[in-house]
Amino acid sequence: VQLQASGGGLVQAGGSLRLSCAASGRTFSSYAAAWYRQAPGKEREFVASIRWSDGVTYYRDSLKGRFTISRESAENTMYLQMNTLRPEDTAVYYCTATGYSGTTFKFLSTFLMEDFVYWGQGTLVTVSS
Repeated sequence: VQLQASGGGLVQAGGSLRLSCAASGRTFSSYAAAWYRQAPGKEREFVASIRWSDGVTYYRDSLKGRFTISRESAENTMYLQMNTLRPEDTAVYYCTATGYSGTTFKFLSTFLMEDFVYWGQGTLVTVSS
């Protein structure tokens, strides 16, 4: 599976952006997909995840209410709507998907970064103050 992230750019604080992640190569079959981000000089961190079969979501606590993850199964595309952006949201945003593609129920909160094996190239989001 190849993942292609897009939609990043420069935005003023308080503004919004919508990131997209398109999956190609074969029918998307991962159990879950997610967004991670990496700010300059910092480690990559979890943003949000979504279970592909039913759209159930899970968020980083500090981003709840501002960020919304969604997916369009028919188009093999995932989105991240980011509102009320802050300078500290500046980062490269990566979309990713799990290697696990089974049907056994798993809580999204149990997936660690190492469980996500398919990664897009990242899209840069810069929020100016």
